[in-house]
Amino acid sequence: MRIIGLDPGLRATGWGVIEAAGNRLSHVAHGTIRINPDEELAYRLRFLHDALTEMLAEWRPEAAAVEETFVNQNPASTLKLGQARGIVLLVPAQAGLPVAEYAPNLIKKAVVGVGHAEKTQVHAMVKRLLPGVAVTGADAADALAVAIAHAHLAGTAARVRMADAAAHLKQQARQSQVGR
Repeated sequence: MRIIGLDPGLRATGWGVIEAAGNRLSHVAHGTIRINPDEELAYRLRFLHDALTEMLAEWRPEAAAVEETFVNQNPASTLKLGQARGIVLLVPAQAGLPVAEYAPNLIKKAVVGVGHAEKTQVHAMVKRLLPGVAVTGADAADALAVAIAHAHLAGTAARVRMADAAAHLKQQARQSQVGR
């Protein structure tokens, strides 16, 4: 499955595309969408929308994963980041992709094994899990971590759903035998 991870920002939005086949992960592409901070907010959001739309058309992921917003102490900055995050959620949804959201601590735990890992630890694990990749910046590394977390967590969730479905079928079979 091809997954795009997105690390939203109003100045820079990181993106990373990976292929996940079982436990095997491979790097496809990554980068950062740089947004001119001198533009009016509406035009910055439109630029982000257009850039993400083009990227999805080029790399054709099958699923998207987005890092949840980190709430900081400046309400105006948090609100603006939320608007950028809305665009980052909207564009893959418009493309018909399933979109998952993950808290920063869950991403760190899925990639490093510790929910409060430092950024340097996360970036080191991204390089280790995707050998040979020369990550081109912190935003792109974060986005690749989001994609990796989704590959690990979505796979686990799918196995849990399958196990639940199998257990439900067994229970139904037992109940139908008792009712005879």
